[in-house]
Amino acid sequence: MSKIINYYNQFDEWGRLEREPIEFQVNWHYIKKYLPKEGAVLDNGAGPGKYSMELAREGQRVTLTDLTPRLVDIAKSKADELGLRDSFDDFQAADATNLSNLESERFDAALMLGPLYHLQDEKDRIKAVKELHRVTKREGVVFVAFMPRSKHILSSLQAPGNWKPNNTMDAIGEFAQTGCFNHSDEGRFTGAYYFNIEEIRPFMESNGFETMELIGSNVGAMLSKESMGYWNERGESERHKLLQMLIEKAVDPYLLGVSSHLLYIGRKRV
Repeated sequence: MSKIINYYNQFDEWGRLEREPIEFQVNWHYIKKYLPKEGAVLDNGAGPGKYSMELAREGQRVTLTDLTPRLVDIAKSKADELGLRDSFDDFQAADATNLSNLESERFDAALMLGPLYHLQDEKDRIKAVKELHRVTKREGVVFVAFMPRSKHILSSLQAPGNWKPNNTMDAIGEFAQTGCFNHSDEGRFTGAYYFNIEEIRPFMESNGFETMELIGSNVGAMLSKESMGYWNERGESERHKLLQMLIEKAVDPYLLGVSSHLLYIGRKRV
């Protein structure tokens, strides 16, 4: 856990979401689609609170948790800066595998958009999902982020020098079997776990959830910088049409494997 905290102590997660607006906008479209009109919402592993601020603007009562105290402090400052502090019930530094400070069945909806892919040990992933299940009300809705193994295999093949040690076929083959990846270059993204897509629904369903949707948060991740530059230069109307197409294609099961992130949407079973 210390590696995760150290990484996010020096990384600008708010800036990443600002630089990658498609992922945020696609996720937010589907979150709004399934989010209860009002209630208590947990943003678990919220980072600096990009989604929390939008939830607060929607009139939700938000509790924000993150493993990294610095990011919790940034979220508090953002809430103050945006005049949203009154919409927050709490800010806590907390490990997603242990939410003991939160009572059971407290939340009408819960987000967990980061923690799972930081947990390389299966036991920890199960703990995190069970904690999410415990604090969510019956029939409450959850939104959980995953990173697909297939996309990272393709990324490693396309740019092996950027994904060391996945710069040999043997290393990529091993990753394809284990799903665990650790950068050999210092200062890069923390150790991560990538799911096979076909494992996501059974994993969540075996831990007490009913599947509602699985979407690709950014099927546009397959587009090059040059491609994105072309559409951006075409003006606001074309950018909007591109976003609408990516929102529509997010639910295409044949495109899930090229998305950089996936969003699982489920309901806690009664």
